[in-house]
Order: sequence, then structure tokens, then C-alpha cells
Amino acid sequence: MDRFAEVEAFVRIVDTGGIGAAARRMGVAKSVISRRLRELEDRLGGRLINRTTRQFSLTETGRAYYERVSQLLEDLEDADHAAHCDAQTLIGTLRVAAPMTFGNVHLAPAIAEFLKQHAGLHIHLDLNDRRVDLVEEGFDMAIRIGQLADSSLIARKLAPVRNALVASPEFIAQHGPLKIAEDFNDLPALRYTGISERDAFQIRRPDGESVQLRPDIRMQANNGEILVRMAEAGLGFMFTPTFIAAAAIDAGRLDVLLPDHQLGEVTAYAIYPPGRNLSTKVRAFIDFLVGRFGEMPYWDTCIDKQ
Repeated sequence: MDRFAEVEAFVRIVDTGGIGAAARRMGVAKSVISRRLRELEDRLGGRLINRTTRQFSLTETGRAYYERVSQLLEDLEDADHAAHCDAQTLIGTLRVAAPMTFGNVHLAPAIAEFLKQHAGLHIHLDLNDRRVDLVEEGFDMAIRIGQLADSSLIARKLAPVRNALVASPEFIAQHGPLKIAEDFNDLPALRYTGISERDAFQIRRPDGESVQLRPDIRMQANNGEILVRMAEAGLGFMFTPTFIAAAAIDAGRLDVLLPDHQLGEVTAYAIYPPGRNLSTKVRAFIDFLVGRFGEMPYWDTCIDKQ
């Protein structure tokens, strides 16, 4: 009888929301988790979890038991960590999900620096623009940009994400001068399909009036880096987050147009599942990203230079 294994299985079931998710988090078969829960309940002489084919809920006894043993498990993990490494060392594997472009351009160099600082840490990075289910798919945390739909998740702001209206010097020479919003109507444009058509070309004048541009969509794609390459080739203007276009703007391949207009601002967040057992490595990595990006992210210097 392994009392620790039984207790750990029970806590992970509650933390992750189900037996299957707990099995994936712990790297064992579902049958193992089910057996450990059954043995724990048999040993305690009562049901801790009410289970159906689709959902589960804690019994009153289970809720009280979870409150006590989850804290004990957290204390034990902290003690193990302190025994194996000093206060500056992180160990284990950190599973992170992030959007493709932000991951390629900005998260990759951040991870490289972080891993150099923590030789005992391993990172499993999944770059995908879809919204992963952190608990179901076993991720420790994710980076998300925009509105947060998962109210059950805990979010920490990493950086503001500003947008810019950009075009190549070739495009401006061919279609300019482009001084007011109406100048862009019917011009070739490039659209990112990750936002609604209504929001794709919404702009606010300096006086606060909102204007909807009506361009000719020359190309649309679900990847911002590809659209930036098309804009550099002079195929259209585009609205883009500055973190995607910063290098092209700094190099003079793209120019910022109507810089005194407002194109909206969203936020980059680090998100993670709720619970008191936020690991040291997750907390350390999020703190590192906040310090690296922050309220004035380095990529926005491309706008300040315009």
C-alpha cells in the first residue's frame, strides 16, 4: 500500500478536473489513477468523489480531505525542491503553449536566455495559434494575446500589444499620399484571419471618431509573419501588431502610416490553471517574462522612432 501515491492521485484528479487529465499530468495510465483513488477511498472507508460518466464532484468529506492533503503535498514538493537544489536552481520540465509568431520572434530568445540561467530545467514548447486546453492537454502555462475567454484560468499581464497600420515604401509611392483614413478605401490590403472582418480595419481618428476602412482584400492568411512579407513586397497595406512588424519597420522595409490614429491595443498574458500548487518553475518563468517585456516592450521602439 502506497499512501503517498493514493493521496497524490486524488489531489491531481481534483487539480486537473478528471482522472484522464490527472493520468496525463502524472504520466501514468488512467487505470492506475482509478485504482489508486479506489484504494484510498477503501482505506478511508468513504467516498471522496461522486463520479458519473461525464463529470465528478467532491463529497463533503472529499472537499475537507483535499484542503488538508493538498497543502501537505505542496509542502512536501517544496521540501524536495529545497533538498535537491539551492534557491537559484530550477529543475524538471516546464510545458508551455504559445502563439506561433510571438513564439518564434520573441519567446524563443527569451527561453534561450532563461535556460542558460537554469541548467537543470527542461522546456517543452508547443507553438500553435489554436487555444489549447491547459488542463486537458497537460500544459503548465500558456501565452495568450487578446481577450481571455477562460474565466477559470489565472492570468498575469506580460505586455501591452499595440497595432500599427503599415505599408512598404513602394506601395506608398504607388498609391500615396496616404494622409487620412479615407485614402485607404479600395486600396489593396492584407488581412489576418484570426480577427473578425469588422475589427480588421477599424480605426479611430485623433478626434475620437471611429472609422471603418473598406479596402480590397488582396490576400488573407492565418499567419502574421507571412502577411508582413507580402506587405514588404508591396502587395498591400495591413494592420499588424508591432511585435510582428518591428524588425521590418526598423529596417525601413515598412513604414508606419497615420501614427496619430488609434488602432486598438490588446494584451499579452501568461495564463495557468488555478490552485495553490503553482510550481516554482512556472512562477520563475512568468516573472522572467514580465521583466523582459513589461509595460514598455522593446519592440515598440520601432513606433517611437517614426
